[in-house]
Amino acid sequence: MAEFALYGYFRSSAAFRVRIALNLKGIEPDLKFVHLLKDGGGQHTAEYKALNPQELIPALVHGANTITQSLAIIEYLDEIVPEPPLLPQDPPGRARVRSIAYAIACDIHPVNNLRVNQYIKAAFGASAEQQIDWQKHWIGLGFDALEAMLSSSPDTGTWCHGETPTLADICLVPQMANARRIALDLAPYPTLTRIESHALMHPAFDRALPKNQPDAE
Repeated sequence: MAEFALYGYFRSSAAFRVRIALNLKGIEPDLKFVHLLKDGGGQHTAEYKALNPQELIPALVHGANTITQSLAIIEYLDEIVPEPPLLPQDPPGRARVRSIAYAIACDIHPVNNLRVNQYIKAAFGASAEQQIDWQKHWIGLGFDALEAMLSSSPDTGTWCHGETPTLADICLVPQMANARRIALDLAPYPTLTRIESHALMHPAFDRALPKNQPDAE
């Protein structure tokens, strides 16, 4: 199989997701570090923009293929390395896992990422405290819904769906790390914290933690 190269940043939750998936699949990529803050942000260089015109991370290069967007990368990995599967085999199960993952990756994360915080600071003069309040509001709103979805479903097991890690857990754990970084009160989310605690006992999740990356600061 062709070599893999992962362009990422230790604190990026989207890159965190892909690291988990790579670990679960037993793939050791060549790590390419893109610092999102130094010198105006490595994601904005001409070299990286040629790789990913969105100027976002992660990007996965596999042979002649460059794949962007973390969920697209993870599903690509799931298709080319089928074991262990990251989605259930039954259509309702696959839809449920995707709905949990998308609630995080499409609704919670995008309004809380670096470029949004940089914009509200530049355009509206948001202070560091106001930026954190913004993040707490949107993460809390999303976590309220996730806690209700997971705590009320018989399909929730040790993991978000049943007894094996899926795309849902791959999205949840990095978002929990984001919440902890801004000191969001997690007491209202016992199901989320239980799943997170279980996940972090798995080597694939632990190895993917931001603090365990070579570029961690």
